[in-house]
Amino acid sequence: NPVDEQTAQEEIEDKLKQCIDNLMDKSAKTRLAALESLKQAFSSKLLSDFLRTRQLTLSDCLERSLRKGSGEEQAAAAYVSAQFCVQLCAGDSSEDCFTVLRHTLGTILSDTCASMVARQSCAVALGMCCYVSAAEDAEDLLKTLRNLECVFTSSYPNNEGVLPALKPGASRLHCAALQAWALLVTLCPASHVRTLLDLHLPKLQACLESNDVNYRIAVGETIALLFELGRDNDQDFLYDDSDTLCECLKCLAKDGNKHTAKNDRRKQRSIFREVLHYIENEDFTEEKIRFGTEVLYIDSWMRRRIYDAFKEVLESGVRHHLQHNELLRMIFELGPPLVLDSSVKANKLSRVEKHLYNSAAFKARTKLRNKVRDKRADVM
Repeated sequence: NPVDEQTAQEEIEDKLKQCIDNLMDKSAKTRLAALESLKQAFSSKLLSDFLRTRQLTLSDCLERSLRKGSGEEQAAAAYVSAQFCVQLCAGDSSEDCFTVLRHTLGTILSDTCASMVARQSCAVALGMCCYVSAAEDAEDLLKTLRNLECVFTSSYPNNEGVLPALKPGASRLHCAALQAWALLVTLCPASHVRTLLDLHLPKLQACLESNDVNYRIAVGETIALLFELGRDNDQDFLYDDSDTLCECLKCLAKDGNKHTAKNDRRKQRSIFREVLHYIENEDFTEEKIRFGTEVLYIDSWMRRRIYDAFKEVLESGVRHHLQHNELLRMIFELGPPLVLDSSVKANKLSRVEKHLYNSAAFKARTKLRNKVRDKRADVM
């Protein structure tokens, strides 16, 4: 019923207006509750039109929470900032939002005295906001890459090849920074990717010896992504130390360390089998993400990194956004949002039709990826 839908929409918008007002409250508890409510709403609903009319107000409120809030409030504000950029979609709106928040997010990320959880959230937000809004701006991209590098490279081995001892919680921060960095590397032109490969691959290989299982996994996935980008840009791409790397990956794919939780061991073995298989055979294990009547095929390390980044920011609402958010549909070449009436819903696409559609999307994506990299090469 259109009338009921209109009433429900008005109720949602009234609650959101109250949440935005509460972000200016003197009580830290009230502000935090408002951020948590916004976080849930931004994840589960598409609110682009409503938010564009309140963009400046919300940007200012988020910046104030980031600058003056406690570690918990900063962390919540950073996540809402990332979701806010995704809600605004690509274009001037998200770029303006990133311009307002970029400096504050970067400052907290670099501040070794700031809360670990706040720095971790700022790493996620910085990567996502830059990816969504500033992908065409080479200067912003390089600046953000360097900001993230300054964090996770502190886990690199020293001149004697020894990995540093990290503070408690630092591994999670390094994971977040490395994964955000890897997301942005997918936007870099071929010439810059080659530079990054030469600089980071040997150091990342050494980080596979890290004591933290989640960081090892993040490093392994990043190595696979860098190999994929190297091969995309150069058919003759070779890594000098690939034999040693493959031996290390084989050990991790069979790791039976009893000091690691059973689920973590299982996850590590699974991921490193995939990484090893890709590096040795250039073969990626395809994954299907079903949403509504559609299917998204995750058929490359690049596509997986992008999907995982959106999944982390949007959480359980990622499928809703895949259906309705034009930004995600553009990034994953899904076309305009489908408008399905009851008769269409009853007759879902056949398996063959889905396969043909996704095959065409894959070809289009490959062409687009190469074209975008070429376009940025001169600027970088």
